[in-house]
Formats: sequence, structure tokens, C-alpha cells
Amino acid sequence: MTTTSPPATVAPKAARPARATRTRARRTHRSTPLTIAMLAALAYFLLPLFWLLIASTKSTQDLFNSFGLWFSHAPQLLANIRATFAQDDGVFLHWLLNTVVYAVVSAVGAALLAAAGGYGFAKFRFRGDRVAFNLVLGAVMVPTTALAIPTYLLFAKAGLVNTPWAVILPSLVNPFGLYLMRIYAEDAVPDSLLEAARIDGAGEVRIFLRIALRLLGPGLVTVLLFTLVATWNNYFLPLIMLNDPDLYPVTVGLSSWAAQAQNGGAGSSSDMLALVVTGSLLSIVPLVVAFLMLQRYWQSGLAAGGVKQ
Repeated sequence: MTTTSPPATVAPKAARPARATRTRARRTHRSTPLTIAMLAALAYFLLPLFWLLIASTKSTQDLFNSFGLWFSHAPQLLANIRATFAQDDGVFLHWLLNTVVYAVVSAVGAALLAAAGGYGFAKFRFRGDRVAFNLVLGAVMVPTTALAIPTYLLFAKAGLVNTPWAVILPSLVNPFGLYLMRIYAEDAVPDSLLEAARIDGAGEVRIFLRIALRLLGPGLVTVLLFTLVATWNNYFLPLIMLNDPDLYPVTVGLSSWAAQAQNGGAGSSSDMLALVVTGSLLSIVPLVVAFLMLQRYWQSGLAAGGVKQ
């Protein structure tokens, strides 16, 4: 009588959850350094902003006598804000409006020029196009501070020094924005759509304004925000171009207040240093609002890029 051998034993199912647990543990172990690095970067960027918010609630005396990362016994943020707008007959509001004009006009103009130039490089072929684009790439490597003195000499010859155009016109040139728009236009604007518009009789200018510019929206907003932030925070160019305090942007104006506070000049007895800190906080509020209002265009651009045509 033959006996059949029992079937081979199968590994218990409990081993599978154990392996899954070990896999998750390895993944967690690998992601821990990345999480720590991300938190360190977050603290690096947010800690100065947190200090600025705390310091804006203090008087000049409390800035030196209290802990820097916590409130004093008597916070006075509203009093500092009122004093900032009232100092020197409300010149801070005038500086803020000047900055808004310089930044908005420069950002819109630079974004449109970059979109037109990037679209042209991406969709048209002409003699010397590669050489011209390589010159644009080379201009990205040139620091803007190195061009400040030559720009001043040119504008002095043209009689534009100490005018708003001395700040706006140099800000319209954005080599990185043109490069970014050229890369974005290559994929965002289909050639078949352009050919269909040409067959229907549309001119090149109409095609750019009606079709291409709409498809370039997310990239356009990106260049606009970059230029807006760069012009808003620009200090060296307005410093050498402008002599009239009524034309100062907020960066140069706050610097003049800080110089008064350090030199003990007029107005330093009225908590001038606290006004500089509070003015610095107020000057970044419009930038935060601009990013919050325009971030949906970035999100729509990322969503559109994630779908295959």
C-alpha cells in the first residue's frame, strides 16, 4: 500500500505583513534626513520673518532689552504702524506708492517682452537666432550690479536720471524671463494650432495676442512675479539713479531712516529704529498678497503640464 506524501507547507500569510512593515520602516528611515533638511530650510526662511513680526511690536528700547524671538510686556504694533505712516508728513505711504508703480509697470512690461521674445525664439527660425539666444543666456550670467554704473552713464546722457524711467526701463530687460518663456513656449504652444490659425487667415500679431499669449499664461505669471519681487526689493539701482526723496522706493527710503537712526539725526528721538523695522514688515505685505492671488495660475499650469496631449 503506497502512502502519499503530505503537501508542501505554504509560508504563513503573517510573513507578508512583516515584510511590508520592514519595507515601510526602510522608507521611513530613508525619508527622515530629507524631512530634517526640509524643516531646516523652512526654519531658515521663516525665522527672519517671524523675528520681523515680533520686532515690529516693540519700541526701540525693547528691541535691545527683550528677547528677540518673543513679544515684550507691552506690544505696540498698532502704535508703530500709525507712527510709521505719520513720520515726515506721511512720506512712507508715498514711498510705498512709488514702489508699487515701479514694480507693477516693470513686471507687466518685462513679462510681455519676455513672452514675445520667448515665443519668437521658440516658433520662428531666422538667421542668427542661435547666436542671439546664446547672447541672452550669456546675459543671465552678468550680475545686475555690474551694469548699474554703465546704465547710470547712459541714462545721464539721455537726461533720464532722477526720473521714474531710470528705475523702470532697466527692469524691463529680463534675460532669465526670456529664456524661461522660450522653453515654456516650445511645449505650451502647439505648432498645429498655429498652422490652423494661419490657414484661417490670422496674422502673426493676432495669433500671438489671441492664442499664444493665453497658452503662455502660467509662464507669463511666473516671469511677472519674479520681476515684481526683484524690482520691489531693488536697492542699488534706485540708490544711484534717484536724488529726490519724493521719488524714492521703500527700500531706499527705509535705508535713509536707518541712517538717521544711526547718526542721531532729526527724528531719531521718536523711536526711528522701531519705525524702520515696522516699515520693513509693511513693505513685504503687498508681495505676500500678490503671491497668494496669483498662485492659482501656477497650479493650473502644473495641472495642464501633467496631462498628455
